Amino acid sequence: MSSRLIGVGVGPGDPELVTVKGVNALRAADVVVVPVMDTGERGRAEATVLHYVPEEKVVRVVFALNERTDRTRREAAWDAAGERVAGLLRRHASVAFATIGDPNVYSTFTYLAQTVAGLVPGTVVETVPGITAMQDLAARSGAVLTEGTEPLTLVPVTAGAAVLKDALNGPGTVVAYKFGRQAAEVVEALRDSGRIEGAVWGSALGLPEESVRPAGELDGAPLPYLSTLIAPPRRDGGRGGKL
Repeated sequence: MSSRLIGVGVGPGDPELVTVKGVNALRAADVVVVPVMDTGERGRAEATVLHYVPEEKVVRVVFALNERTDRTRREAAWDAAGERVAGLLRRHASVAFATIGDPNVYSTFTYLAQTVAGLVPGTVVETVPGITAMQDLAARSGAVLTEGTEPLTLVPVTAGAAVLKDALNGPGTVVAYKFGRQAAEVVEALRDSGRIEGAVWGSALGLPEESVRPAGELDGAPLPYLSTLIAPPRRDGGRGGKL
């Protein structure tokens, strides 16, 4: 019988935002893999998982999650992690991989699944969706992500500030992920596009150090790497104006 690799989205950090299906998948799996940095510190995914499964069921696998510049080192870490998970799948019928947010949105699980599929042919890959940071920030700040026919654009600022600027000059709401280290450029782009008013940013959502503030308060100082920004469009049409 084929082994199953299940990517489980565990949300942005608040344990209460893991879905019932996600909790059931974590508990039903033989082992639950959580990604950790090579520094060994406990990440959000691991902290969330430990609210629902015993520690002895959790397997910590190192990914170079803090490596942004050395692609060779980063890919070597992915390969090593894939080998480790492949070994687990050869011994167990089901292995869950916990990832913050959603496993199909900018997730480490994508790379892991590709590697494991090549190492253990016949592995069945499944995903359980998770609540994303933009949804959580919208709820905590009161920002409305979309109305009527508005598009929604999601941009990782790791792709460069120019990508964000292009999106802000387009229609609909723009969400920016991972912008903390480029906060100064983000503030400049918001002001240049006339989007600073109404924009909000947040970090460590659902955690004791949570911060949710208007983007107008940003002074350009670096923020936590996983900061999220929501920049809604101007809405002047009244109720239902975008229908």
